[in-house]
Parts: sequence; C-alpha cells; structure tokens
Amino acid sequence: MPAEIVETRPRPFRKVEVDPITLDIIENAMLNARWEMDAVLFRTAMSPGIREQHDEFPMIANVEGKMVVGQFGSFIHGFLEAYKGTIEEGDIFLTSDPYACNGAISHANDWLILRPIFKDGRLLSWSAMFGHMTDVGGKVPGSLPTDAKQIFEEGIRVPPLKIYERDQLKSEILELILHNCRLPQWNRSDFNAIVAAVRTAEKRVIELADRFGDDVYYTALDSLLERNHRAMAKLIRDTVPTTKQVFEDYICDDGLGMGPYKIRCTMWRRGRKVIFDFEGTDPQSIGPINFYLNEEMFKMFCGVFMIQVFDPQIMFNDGFYDLMEVRIPEGTLLKPVAPAALSCRTHALGRIFDILGGLLGQGNPEFLCAAGFSDSPHFMYSGYRESGEWYQLYQIGFGGIPGKPSGDGPDGHSLWPSFTNVPNEYLESYFPLRIETYETILDSGGAGQHRGGNGIRISYRFLEPGEISIHDDRWLTYPWGVNGGAPGMRSRKLLIHTDGSEELLPAKCDRIQVAKGDLLHYDTWGGGGWGDPLQRPIEEVAFDVEAGLVSPGGARRYGVVIGDDFVVDDSATRRLRGRMKRGKRRLALFDRGGDIETLRRRCVAETGLPAPRAPEFQTWVTASTAGRRAGTSARSSAGRNSGR
Repeated sequence: MPAEIVETRPRPFRKVEVDPITLDIIENAMLNARWEMDAVLFRTAMSPGIREQHDEFPMIANVEGKMVVGQFGSFIHGFLEAYKGTIEEGDIFLTSDPYACNGAISHANDWLILRPIFKDGRLLSWSAMFGHMTDVGGKVPGSLPTDAKQIFEEGIRVPPLKIYERDQLKSEILELILHNCRLPQWNRSDFNAIVAAVRTAEKRVIELADRFGDDVYYTALDSLLERNHRAMAKLIRDTVPTTKQVFEDYICDDGLGMGPYKIRCTMWRRGRKVIFDFEGTDPQSIGPINFYLNEEMFKMFCGVFMIQVFDPQIMFNDGFYDLMEVRIPEGTLLKPVAPAALSCRTHALGRIFDILGGLLGQGNPEFLCAAGFSDSPHFMYSGYRESGEWYQLYQIGFGGIPGKPSGDGPDGHSLWPSFTNVPNEYLESYFPLRIETYETILDSGGAGQHRGGNGIRISYRFLEPGEISIHDDRWLTYPWGVNGGAPGMRSRKLLIHTDGSEELLPAKCDRIQVAKGDLLHYDTWGGGGWGDPLQRPIEEVAFDVEAGLVSPGGARRYGVVIGDDFVVDDSATRRLRGRMKRGKRRLALFDRGGDIETLRRRCVAETGLPAPRAPEFQTWVTASTAGRRAGTSARSSAGRNSGR
C-alpha cells in the first residue's frame, strides 16, 4: 500500500494564468529560500563536514515531490515509493537506510529529513534536505569501513519514520539513534539544524502562497517545471545522437585487494527520449564500493551535467525526468541487493560523472570533457587526547577538475556544487594536528590545449597518537585525457614515521596507527587534459610555470622550452614543437594511459604496492530477487564466480 496523504480540507488546485513578472518573482523567491536553508544550516550545525564543507543537499518541491529548486534533488520520489504510512500535517520524516527508500540516499551516514508543507488543511509543497553525519556507529570511527561486506557493519540504519508527529519530537526514537553514534552531540546539533532548515523553507512557501494565492503558487511551480522540460527536450534533441554511444570506466579496487570493477553504460536517443542502459556493469562487489543508484537520482545527475556543459542558463529542476529512461540491472555494482555494503560508494558516485562526460561528448567532441570528476577522497583521524577527550575528524579532499572545451580545469577544486574546503585554521584549532603543506601538485594536471587541473597535497602532522582511515581511488587508473589531451596524475598517500621510515598506504584502508609526530602526505588526482598540448599558447605555458603550476620540465610536454631564468627560449621552443609535430600520431579521442593490464604492471613498478587481483562478486541473493535477475548478465557473471 502506498503512502496515504491525510488532508483535513482536501480540494484540487486550479491551473490559473500567471504573468511572466509574477513567475519571475516566485522563481527568485524560491531560489532565495533554497539558499536561506543553507544559511540556517551552516550557522547552527556542529560537524565540520556540514558546517565547513557543506556536505548537505537542500530542495523545495511541488505537491507531487518534484524538485523545483535545490542542489541534488529526487529525494522525495524514492521516499514516497517506499513509505507505507500516513503523511499528515505537522509530520517530519527521517531516514538513513538506502535499501528502505529506494536509494533516495545512498549510504547510512546521510540523514534525510523531509517536511510535507500543508496550508489550510491540504498538502501544498515539500521541503527536504540531507546531510552527512560524521559518525553513525559501526565498526570504525566515521562509519565508512573499507573492508565491510554487509551494510550491518556500517552503523545504525534508520528506516523511513516520523521523527516529528503533529510537530512533537519523538525524543525516545532520536535518543535511541544517537545512542548508537560516537559523536551524539554533533549529530543532535546537525539534526536540529536540518530540521530548522526545512522549517525555514516551509515558512517561505506559505508566505508566497499567502501573497499570491495557493493556485498561483501551484501553477507557477508547474510552469517552472514545464519551462525546464522544454529547454531539456531541445537540449537532448540537439546533443544526443540516435546511434548508440558506449562508454566504460573502472573503480580501481574494492578495499579488499580486488579490482578493478567496471561500470559500463550505453546511451542513445529514441524520439525525444534519451535512454541510458547500464547492462554490462560488473556484478555487486563483496566489498563496500557498491552504489545504490536510484534511477531518478541518475536523471538528476545527468540533467545537471548536461546543463552545465551545454547551456548553464537553464534553471535546473525535475521537470525533464520523463525525457529520460534509465535501465540499471539488479544485482550489479549500481543496484546491489541488500544487505550488500555501501559505505565506500563515493568512488562510483564520482565516476558516474566521468562516464557521463565520455558518453555525451562522443557525439559532440567539441563539448567533450576529460576525466576528473573521478572521486571524492575521504580522510578520517580519531583517538583520545592526552587529557582523555575523544577527537574525531571527517574531511573530504579535492582533486584536479578536468580540462574542458571552455578552458582549463580548476586546480584542487571540489566536483560537488557549493562544497568548500575545511580551513586549515579550523582543523588546527579543533583537532590535534598541524597542516604543514597545502598546495597544488606540480605537473599533476594532464597536458592539453586546456590543461587539466592540478591535484592537491595536504601534509598532516599528527600531534596525538591515533588511527586514520583513507578512502580514495584513481590510484590504478588514470583520469583520462580527451581530444589529444594527456591523462592526469594518479592519487598517492605516503606516511612518514618519526624514525624517517616511509610507508606507501593503500588508497582504501582503515585502522592505520599513527604516532605523535608522524607525517602524512595526502596527494589527490589531477584532471585530464583537453585538446592537443601543442595548441596551447606559449605565453599560457610560461604563465603556468611562473605560477608554480607546471615545472620547466613539464613545459616540454607542451613543446615549450623554459630557460634557467624562467624565460621562454623561443628558438629552442620552435625546434621542439617542430619535432613533436612531425612525430605526432593521430590525436586520440580518449587517452587512458594504457589498458588495464598495462596499468597493473605500471602500478607495481612505480609504487611497490601489489596490483589488485581479479574481482570477486557477491553470490548470495534473496529468492524473490533471483527470479527477477534470471537471465541477466549480472547473475551469470556472479555465477561464474560462485566457486571462489
């Protein structure tokens, strides 16, 4: 039975005429309300992940749950599909279980709060927001174990439930949840801040409806969705070919020593609809790199990407979803069967954007972006101070953004909208560490007419003994270059002990003991380059060298010779570029740096770390799922591995 919406004065909304000026006023008021939600949250949350890095995603939706303004929408669709109770005035809902809300959120650290907005006894709109909690229990601090094999190891999961009923907090339920977390005071504050944010949106929505009338508000939201639908329909028609485009990329490893794992997608247009089919993606992993990708969420990812690449003037909302069809085989890496582990899904989440770039750019090479939306590296540091006080840091790192048709990729930047770094002063004030280096990594961006952004090196000096966890990827595969551009540098994590010994750490590891005085060099990946490096203007290469982004040796990748005094040697540059042009082969559309076996051998030679062994896949499956999966490639692949 689907959710039941209980209205005390139910009556249908009427479509009315809304003049363009009123529509613009309502649109801007909605956008302002969305940003006000953020402001309320950032000023009242406690955890640095939300307060400083802005790891949260707000939205305001129409009566049907379609996002009209927001950042990463589509929460409500999955919730409404899964929730079986009543929805009444004064309710606020909470969930953190991906399997219980059809992937509306994708791991247990994300707490999703939803508020149905009632006015005069009937449902008028929705506000929602989720934020990443620093800790929700589980086997390791931070609740993101790299060696988890089931979701039960990853902390407390909250099924969709009413946390407020008739505007009264169900405090016993909240206390039970907080009792299972290592940082209950942070979680309580963050929870209250998210609730305050969705209540703020409710106030602004009701003010708008009071000012213009309920029917005008309802019609205006519908008009904003329809405007997006028209713009996206044209965008799809103009940019997506009818011939099938295929692209695949890899998650380097699963945290258990196996990999890489393939994500494969085929895209084509049929009529006015674009179809994405993930047939050929590897079966779900034994480890925690599975990503429960809700189909509506993927449509949102795709819409954001297309708008930013092709026409940033389009207002983003959920109005275009019927123009996309998404097919994700069950039992695969992107639609795992419960209770598969999900805590490290961030790598697949980031890789989806690289895959979208590869798909959408094949038919339009002039719009093709390189790889660099590759990852979202996490760093955790926890332990007890000498005073006996518990400390626990969760931080997201940034890498190189890819070169793109319009210019260079930013250096050391977040791929997520509105994310910011945690200021070093904040880290040093609240945690027992010192930031000794915070800089872009020389030459780490892929060479190209438009340079890939450089990665970042953060060097952490630990001032108290503790343990660290690292979540990263792109250490085996390269962020690929396009249209003749070169790949970006891979990520790397080096721990230097107080006795001078060095330890190269795996990209995914937990429970690494660090002593007072140990130093960690945390290097992130560089973005791939776009276009022929020999087409980059010499003066831009000279500027990059002067700015410390490219070394004099790295400038030779562009055919530019820089003298000892950092001045371009014009004659030597002409000779070098001439030789490089004569010996140049046809520009490759994609440059991955080699096939997988080549990358395995290179990885061993360069790092001394063992290359990941062949992947193993989950073989257990529920009886009800087995019938649905019969005959799919996912099941047959899992069967081939059942003897391991």
